[in-house]
Amino acid sequence: MEHAEKDVCLDKPFEKIGRKMHLLLTTGQLLMENGADSSRTVRDMMRAAAYMGIPREQIHQHVMYTTLMLNVNDDEHSYTEFRKCHKHGVNMATLSAVSKLSWRAMQKRYSLDNFERQLSHIAAAPRSYSTRVTALGAGVACGGFCKLFGGDWLDFLMTAICACLGFYVRRICQHYAFNAYACVAITAFATTMLAWSMPFFTGGGIAWYPLIACTLFMVPGIPLINAVDDLLNNFIVAGMARAMNTVLIVGAMTFGIVIAIRLGNVSDFTSVSLQPDNIYLSQAIAAAVASAGFSIIFNIPKRLLPVVAVGGIITVMLRNAAVMQFGLSQAAGSFLGAAVVGALAMQAIHWFHTPNVLLTIPSAIPMIPGVLLYRLLFAILNIDSISNEQLMTGLRSGVDAVIIIIAIAVGVAIPNIFIHRYIERRKERTEKNLLAQRED
Repeated sequence: MEHAEKDVCLDKPFEKIGRKMHLLLTTGQLLMENGADSSRTVRDMMRAAAYMGIPREQIHQHVMYTTLMLNVNDDEHSYTEFRKCHKHGVNMATLSAVSKLSWRAMQKRYSLDNFERQLSHIAAAPRSYSTRVTALGAGVACGGFCKLFGGDWLDFLMTAICACLGFYVRRICQHYAFNAYACVAITAFATTMLAWSMPFFTGGGIAWYPLIACTLFMVPGIPLINAVDDLLNNFIVAGMARAMNTVLIVGAMTFGIVIAIRLGNVSDFTSVSLQPDNIYLSQAIAAAVASAGFSIIFNIPKRLLPVVAVGGIITVMLRNAAVMQFGLSQAAGSFLGAAVVGALAMQAIHWFHTPNVLLTIPSAIPMIPGVLLYRLLFAILNIDSISNEQLMTGLRSGVDAVIIIIAIAVGVAIPNIFIHRYIERRKERTEKNLLAQRED
């Protein structure tokens, strides 16, 4: 029966077309709901369609942030189906598994039953890290940011403790199905209050760097990069929706932080200097820890954690050298670090057999300018009580943040920008060879 399905179903585009479209949309939904950009979603769905025997010229896709539309047609048939994407998170193990499945299905000539079974296993697979380990990852990620901003190791420890506890606050809010933005605001408030209370235990003054860094585990770094990536790849609607979602998340974070610092009678801490120190060993350790911590949050396979940590060191050290030694801007330094890692990842994907997004994005995350976005939103929220100079400083911070994010996204995508056609032609040749082997 399975061989009959391969011979008939997978060689005729409209044979069992309803089931094929259902599986294609399930593939796209898994990607969109777990942190894939629109370009990757389209690419993997098209590869799965080729495996199912549907030619490229007969399939049409429309990708939005919350909805996928799929149409298959020729001169005699036309079928259209929609699929809603109900949640959006980051699970890079899922992205890797779906990508590998689309290739494996062609290579091993999977039946539709087998393909559907594999998709179900991917969707139901538990995360690679327990809640406790993920909370620890959130803590050390924020601690790494704190150290990168210029804090000392005591600040690192205080930040890690606050972020770890804040992660559990967010989990509780999610457990009770609070509104997503309310979860962010409540977590930001609780985590900031924890950082504000730290001096009562340490006996020191206000812990400025923990106040700044303790909530950064919620900064939507991947949605920020994906938004820019979608816009650059002409997925305008999806890119604008991602960008708006990002603004709402950062706005909710800022709202929670503002309430906390007002209750704590803390002056505006966004004016604290964020220049990294010149101890390169210390910065390298902090970058590795931050990248590894975020990788745990993103559920990257454990075998890739050391690789991503090295990638984080490369990006941050190149950025710091460009800014501190050569006087370049933060945007130029961030672009340089992201571009180098993007180029290295093009070779590393063959060594580690993994999509490049698993190597490049976590490596670049420590350069995301979350605090600059804070400064812009703080200025907007306090527009009635700040001077024109302070307002302009906040606006300049926002512009700088946007430029840095674009620089990171473009830097990571540099190899794809310049050799995109070569990569696509190579993949198409591989697809054709695999399909030809199936016909033989």
